[in-house]
Amino acid sequence: MTKDIVISTDKSKLDVDLIHNFLRHSYWAEDIPLQTVRKSIENSLCFGVYEGVSQIGFARVITDYATFGYLADVFILPEKQKRGLGKKLMAFIMDFPELQGLRRWHLLTLDAQNLYEKVGFHTPTNPEHHMEIRHPGMYKNR
Repeated sequence: MTKDIVISTDKSKLDVDLIHNFLRHSYWAEDIPLQTVRKSIENSLCFGVYEGVSQIGFARVITDYATFGYLADVFILPEKQKRGLGKKLMAFIMDFPELQGLRRWHLLTLDAQNLYEKVGFHTPTNPEHHMEIRHPGMYKNR
């Protein structure tokens, strides 16, 4: 029997150690320090995905709640994938009342374009307009 899946923005329910452990092994945040994860959670709108009392997924949105949202650190634990939970999480985020009316959403992904396209993301129309400052490997040797 599958336990009910719940998505919550209650930060007090987040399993920060689980989030940190996942992120520090991810391709996008490899070796990220625990304190950096805590600070990112503190300063973002966070979404925890729970099966019963166990956290099995996470995402956060960095936003001003008026014009812009950056989607980051989206994951479902590997052993819980292939059940439509990523789609459920993305639908929940995109329908979240406080995020309605944003003029622009942004995200970066190496391998999940198919998931994000289903909720409206696409390659930038004018990628030459986008600029960035990157610090690859920033968390190594910390």
